[in-house]
Amino acid sequence: MKVMIVGSGGREHAIAWKVSQSPKVDQIYCVPGNAGMADLAECVDISVEDIDGCVQFAKDKAVDLVVVGPEVPLVLGMADAMQAAGIRVFGPNKKCAQFEGSKAFTKDFLIRHNIPTAQYKEYHSYDDIVKDLGIFGYPMVIKADGLAAGKGVVIPETEADAKAAMKEIMADKKFGEAGDTAVIEEYLTGIEASILCFVDGNTIVPMESARDYKRAYDGDKGLNTGGMGNVSPNKLFDDPELNQKIQDEILTPIIEGFKADQMDFVGILFIGLMIKDGQPKVLEFNVRFGDPEAQVVLPRMQTDLVDVMEACIDGRLADCDIKWRPEHAVTVVIASGGYPASYTKGYEITGLDDVEDCVVFHAGTAFKDGKVVSNGGRVLAVTALGDTTEAARQKVYSQIDKIQFKDCFHRNDIAVDA
Repeated sequence: MKVMIVGSGGREHAIAWKVSQSPKVDQIYCVPGNAGMADLAECVDISVEDIDGCVQFAKDKAVDLVVVGPEVPLVLGMADAMQAAGIRVFGPNKKCAQFEGSKAFTKDFLIRHNIPTAQYKEYHSYDDIVKDLGIFGYPMVIKADGLAAGKGVVIPETEADAKAAMKEIMADKKFGEAGDTAVIEEYLTGIEASILCFVDGNTIVPMESARDYKRAYDGDKGLNTGGMGNVSPNKLFDDPELNQKIQDEILTPIIEGFKADQMDFVGILFIGLMIKDGQPKVLEFNVRFGDPEAQVVLPRMQTDLVDVMEACIDGRLADCDIKWRPEHAVTVVIASGGYPASYTKGYEITGLDDVEDCVVFHAGTAFKDGKVVSNGGRVLAVTALGDTTEAARQKVYSQIDKIQFKDCFHRNDIAVDA
């Protein structure tokens, strides 16, 4: 069969890598792809936001399955367009993609279906929100409602900081239309965790657990990033009582809520959690694989990913016996100097072929004059499997410095506390 993967990041490279292992698949297209994905697939230079172009390409190539990686094309309705063209697609439709496209939509769903989450209030004007700053105390959480490339959440600790943040979001439109609506939330404390789930509209099945490391530098210092590393499994989920609570209070009400609201959710649901004193609360939903969660979870998956995706599309997820490898996985991200603030692209990357016993997933790379060059903030993710987390961690760190480009950096403490 022919599979088309939409996206160009580390998540999509991990999906392509896993899909390429399916005996069903004899052709993969990546739109637009990156330098690493070119080893597995034919990369096609079409923007992920060009819905019509992507649909036309899928029709022209008689693609059997389209997998949509990033959130933007899902929010724009790519799954709906593919379905309308008679093409099988793995990824939620536009209605369901609102769970990532609108913070207020998600909060309303959680409250209506009695799913534990932080208190919140929704606003549509700067004047109204300024009157209510501090209603849940400080620190407080302010979120731009729409997609803001992961940067639309601010946690001010004082009223002055809150006013400045709200002015940027709602008055100055720092994030454009994403700030037309904003949400104020109660600030939750505890341990942050996340769960990736397969969903077919009637069934929700969590994957193996993972833990993300968000801060840029060692010791959880520096700015928040899209993720500087990951480990699977997450020891937090060794607690059977916590897992049962998550199932009873979060996963089951979510799927029942989908049914009650007539939301035919097909794809991946990423659930962000805050856990305190054994009580989980939902922070957010994403409607696609996490990055770099995909880079540690998919290497541990034994079952054919294509089989599971097709089962989700056909409503057969309940019949799937998804198996996982017992090994632990660790991934460490190599980033461009300056990330997550300003950074330079286009530096030649060396040493990629020297790495042993690890998988190197490309997140922000391109070809230039026949060479692989950096093309983003998070450039590569090096992943290893081991019998223990420590064995996997040592394997990654024994190899990662073979890869070099100007001003590159990585954290040295990923999974050291896992």
